[in-house]
Amino acid sequence: MTSPLSTTAGFSRRGFLGLAAAAATVPLLAACGGGSSTANSGGTVKFWDMPWAAPAYNDAAKKIVDAYVPTGSNLKASYQTIQWNNFYQTFSSAIASKTGPAVSTGGGFQAFQFEQQGQIAYADKVVEALKSNGMYDDFLPGVLEPFKTDKGYVAIPWQLDMRVMWYRSSLFEKAGVAVPTDWPSLLEAGKALKNIGAVGFAIGAGAGNFLGNHASIMMMVNNGGGVFNKDGELDVMNDRNVEAVEFLLELVSNGIIDPAAVSYTSDNLNAQWKDSKAGYGMFTAGLPGRIGDTTGELLVADPLTGPHGDKASIMFPNNIMMYKNTPSQESSEAFLVDYLGKLKDLWQQKLVTSLPVFKSITELPEFASDPNNVKIVKEWQPISKNFAAQGSTLNAGLAVLDGGQAINQFTQTILTGKTDAKSALQAFKTGLESTIKK
Repeated sequence: MTSPLSTTAGFSRRGFLGLAAAAATVPLLAACGGGSSTANSGGTVKFWDMPWAAPAYNDAAKKIVDAYVPTGSNLKASYQTIQWNNFYQTFSSAIASKTGPAVSTGGGFQAFQFEQQGQIAYADKVVEALKSNGMYDDFLPGVLEPFKTDKGYVAIPWQLDMRVMWYRSSLFEKAGVAVPTDWPSLLEAGKALKNIGAVGFAIGAGAGNFLGNHASIMMMVNNGGGVFNKDGELDVMNDRNVEAVEFLLELVSNGIIDPAAVSYTSDNLNAQWKDSKAGYGMFTAGLPGRIGDTTGELLVADPLTGPHGDKASIMFPNNIMMYKNTPSQESSEAFLVDYLGKLKDLWQQKLVTSLPVFKSITELPEFASDPNNVKIVKEWQPISKNFAAQGSTLNAGLAVLDGGQAINQFTQTILTGKTDAKSALQAFKTGLESTIKK
């Protein structure tokens, strides 16, 4: 894939965003009551999918659905692409009028939003089927558990939107410095890269660019911190977070983070990597393909070790969910199990740059032939945490964190350098407290 981040990875990120902005629609939908297992007419299992990549992705996914042959009395399935623009309103309206899908991909926290409204069909029987056919043991470690609630599995993950560190080898050779492995060496390398006119920690926080937000959280998690404690309660002001923000402010004060990063859009950041201006920084998987770089110089770095020995990053598990509004719950479950088993086709055709959730797909030659992919699977996925860190269980409130204004303002304040760590974190905490339900 050669599409830029703004038109490919941006899709997966929008999957998490807009949910908070659309929160005003939630009470209207909730008032409509729960769905019915027989309300979805038409005799087919409607599968709604998002444009996760170039149009060839949706074409290939549609072929998988069209080729599905149900067994016994199970129903056939149909495929429809739903655009990201106003996607949450599209789902909300359709579900409220009982014209929505039986199964869908969508926003990373979307299933938890609709679960609160009684619209989600739990996937426990799908999990049991995956145990029976051997696919349960094929999941990468830790990717399924965050979807299990007291009532059941809210959704099934199918791809991981990773955040990893990348570097351009030629710039490090020119700067005469080693690739960072911890925070002190990141500071050292950043100064050396700055001396040759390169950026030592490439991120952006302009309109539509959320990598800056994710870098802020990633550095907290990399230091053993996080926005929440293990019980899911806000824990913004902990010492590890303060230490992480102080380090980010040190990067800013030394010019290691580009002073213009506060306004960098995805296109700006893509251009910085493509034009060999960025030496080191956080990005999604598949960076070379996303920006069309064929030099072989863009490589995945080792995970950073924090000051206290912690080693962690963040990722976002995109998922497939089922709804109560279906002509047949058994048919929805059978289709989903079959579709999960065909996901390898998408990676074999190299249509998806995100990390698959199944080990067997990561071992396919089409995937494993890329050393960067192999390094992400072996070194980054096992240490990656979701936005619930220091906890792990996903919930609807995380959409408010990822898609709300508090995190944008927090990151932009840091990137301007006109703050101290505790003041920035206190404002962040106040902003989250006003929007996240207790």
